[in-house]
Amino acid sequence: MSAGGRSQTPTGVSAREHTAAARWEILRRHVEDGIPLTRLATQAGIGLRTLQRWHAAYRTEGIAGLSPVQPAPRGRRIHPELHALIEGLALIRPRLTGAAITRRAKAVAAEQGWNTVSSSTVRSIIGDLDPGLLTLAHQGPVAYRDTFELVWRHRAERANATWQADHTALDLLIRDANGAPARPWLTVILDDYSRAVCGYLVFLGAPSAMNTALALRQGIWPKRDPEWPMCGIPDVLYVDHGPDFTSHHLAQTARDLHFEIIYSAVARPQGRGKIERIFRTLNTELLAELPGYLAPGHRRPEPVLTLPELDAAIGAFISSTYHQRIHPEINTTPQQAWLGTGWLPRLPDSIDDLNLLLLTVATPRVVHRDGVHFQGLRYLSPLLAAYVKEPVVIRYDPRDISEIKVFHHDQYICTAVDPDHAAATVSLKDIQAARRARRRQLREQINERIAVVADHNPRPRPTSPEPSPSGTPARKKPKLRTYLEED
Repeated sequence: MSAGGRSQTPTGVSAREHTAAARWEILRRHVEDGIPLTRLATQAGIGLRTLQRWHAAYRTEGIAGLSPVQPAPRGRRIHPELHALIEGLALIRPRLTGAAITRRAKAVAAEQGWNTVSSSTVRSIIGDLDPGLLTLAHQGPVAYRDTFELVWRHRAERANATWQADHTALDLLIRDANGAPARPWLTVILDDYSRAVCGYLVFLGAPSAMNTALALRQGIWPKRDPEWPMCGIPDVLYVDHGPDFTSHHLAQTARDLHFEIIYSAVARPQGRGKIERIFRTLNTELLAELPGYLAPGHRRPEPVLTLPELDAAIGAFISSTYHQRIHPEINTTPQQAWLGTGWLPRLPDSIDDLNLLLLTVATPRVVHRDGVHFQGLRYLSPLLAAYVKEPVVIRYDPRDISEIKVFHHDQYICTAVDPDHAAATVSLKDIQAARRARRRQLREQINERIAVVADHNPRPRPTSPEPSPSGTPARKKPKLRTYLEED
């Protein structure tokens, strides 16, 4: 750069370039304006020898010569190829320990005649690597994405615009219908805007389309609890790719109720973080206080609660505690956020229409003179009198099969009840468990009677085989053997 260009003052980016530009602003008064270095040293408060050194560097290298000298690195200088080798060894899979990297680096340095390297230097080189680079190299793109990629936390613009649905196995043991320990599951329907729980279902066994439908049924229809006003049909239901969420039944329900199903990206848990948070809240604040909690290090607690008792405890916590306290992400309570300034949710015409869509369709039945037979029970209703010998379709809640919904040509007829259990709650699992217990009892009686027969029919003593003409014993002919039936 020529000395006469005042407009060519550099504006560098790095610290060294900024320093060179600042020094040039001082030295320019001598180079361009002719001010002697002795007077400039007095005016700028800089030593004369320093200005003379700047001037000599400028005459040799230009403004770039005014940059401060890069200090030499401390310690022994590492060969660049050895440095690159250590970085490469730190990124290969399977991951090597620091000691293994040091040994291999020292061996290569000895072969090439380079300066050796210490373990502390190796640790320093590895420590300078980008953590995201190490995660991507050792754990793959999924771990890198879940740890380092930016997440966009979208919030629905209003209540019932988007609902999320998901399942989790609860960290709790309860007693099933037979009194045996069992680990329950929970399905939650969460409103994205208000973080309110619109519906839930506690159940035993694996998640299924039925469980999802029952949770949706509770979420959509108005509840009897006045402190739990959340209800209505959502615009969007956001779910994962589980088979219960991709079922034809749920897709048909969405079409009939006019809401859209959106599936999260495969293996992307970030999109379901809001519903995962309510699971953590229930686990740490409610389940941890209940008997049978599966605390870390205590994996065999004594189950105390039954499924209805756990159901009641979860419902009370959601309506009385969770919905009534300030949520830190929305700065208000979930109930206040859902209610807003007042609005009317979209609802089905009747609970019967909702049942028709959400309750699982059982095997078609025929109305007999004594009612409808299902699962070993008999269901009656005066309205069935007009449909004797007619085929019907029944739908039921597996949590309580003391009553069924009867439909004829897709039209709701009536609710039929089992007279023997009209005042009780009987679940399908209770019926199945009772049938299994009865079969075991009958099997034991069969085995006892077979054992008596065997005692009175002893097997004949085996006779020695006649020798064959060659002198070797003749082979026994295979006989059909019979065995006592075992349980």
